Amino acid sequence: MYIETSIVSLLNRRPSHNTIEVARQILTHQWWDEQSSEYQLVTSQYVMDEAAAGDPDMARARLMSLEGIPLLLLDEKIGEVAAQLIENAVLSPKSTVDALHISIAAFHRIEYLMTWNCSHIANARIQRRIRQVLDAMGIPMPVICTPQEMVEND
Repeated sequence: MYIETSIVSLLNRRPSHNTIEVARQILTHQWWDEQSSEYQLVTSQYVMDEAAAGDPDMARARLMSLEGIPLLLLDEKIGEVAAQLIENAVLSPKSTVDALHISIAAFHRIEYLMTWNCSHIANARIQRRIRQVLDAMGIPMPVICTPQEMVEND
């Protein structure tokens, strides 16, 4: 399972006053604490770079959450896949890192990509278009999901 930056950001964000963000924080912690060990977690240098940015204390906490999670190897094909997502107007050039997250997970044939980025990644309208680009390139699309979809509630 590919862990995208928004997951470790919510794990380490100060408590929010926004109801939706509070729910996302709770679900992220619940999945991380109770179920993440059931998956082989992977991430990328793209996530490490994003996690290291911003407030130094928060960055340190995000990076600690990522400690021990293997990084997927970079390959020039990943950039080519991301470029196709942008050239086909699936994502805008401002969302290049989001395209790279999708591309590296797909290139390495990772089964799940976990994210809270519902604007550019976990978005049903965009996922249909991502699938079209990846299918045309012969690359299987990962299941893009949020912790909410992966938490087992009895």
